[in-house]
Amino acid sequence: MRGRMAAFLTLAAAPLGGCVAGLAVGAVDAVGKAAVGDGPRAAPGVDVRQAAPAACMQRAATLGAAHMIDVEDRSPGRAVVWGTIGEGAARRSFECRWAGKIVGFTVRKIAPAG
Repeated sequence: MRGRMAAFLTLAAAPLGGCVAGLAVGAVDAVGKAAVGDGPRAAPGVDVRQAAPAACMQRAATLGAAHMIDVEDRSPGRAVVWGTIGEGAARRSFECRWAGKIVGFTVRKIAPAG
């Protein structure tokens, strides 16, 4: 009886071995995609440090006098540009996310000093 049960369990577990391996490969693939990030990117060879500020400043200029504060490379083909729009009391900050094109543009009020 024990011999038959052991043989049955061995044969029943064989297809599950491939299933477990498939789950492991899927999990590793998902972790890899999360680390690299899915979504748009600039084409290979595009200089993010030039293309991102140019596109973002052009977008910001549609709202007023634009001044760039900083550019940060986030990953290959992606960048974030920060700056201000306007002058004096009407000045606002902006954040522009770029991945081969503008994928996000946020304008915020600047809190008064004090």
